[in-house]
Amino acid sequence: MSVRARDTRAFDENRSMGDLLKSLTGEFQRLVRAELELARVETRDEVTKAKEAGIRFGIAVAAAVLAAVLLSFAAAWLLAELMPVGLAFLIVGVVYAAVALWAGLRARERARDIDPVPEQTVQTLKEDVRWVKARSN
Repeated sequence: MSVRARDTRAFDENRSMGDLLKSLTGEFQRLVRAELELARVETRDEVTKAKEAGIRFGIAVAAAVLAAVLLSFAAAWLLAELMPVGLAFLIVGVVYAAVALWAGLRARERARDIDPVPEQTVQTLKEDVRWVKARSN
């Protein structure tokens, strides 16, 4: 039975108040189930995005730490051939601090794209409330 046919039947003047309430209750139950399913799907999608961002951020941090240690020593020893050892290590440390800052800012941008509120579900729930209020008048 199509939605339009059910709507027409729901407003049939010959139906009793009990039938109308039963029909309204059934429609509302189906609506709530559909909204809950939508919320579940939206939430799962956002959790997946958060998980992927977290995994990528963790990999980036681990690789950056290892690279920083190894490259720091190599670069500092190379610079130590041209200047005092302490200054060489300071220069290398400042360069890696700048890279870490840049990477952290990029990760924060990515994390801001995550929306924990299922916006589509909230919107449709508001529409459902308006619909129920309109049908009950």
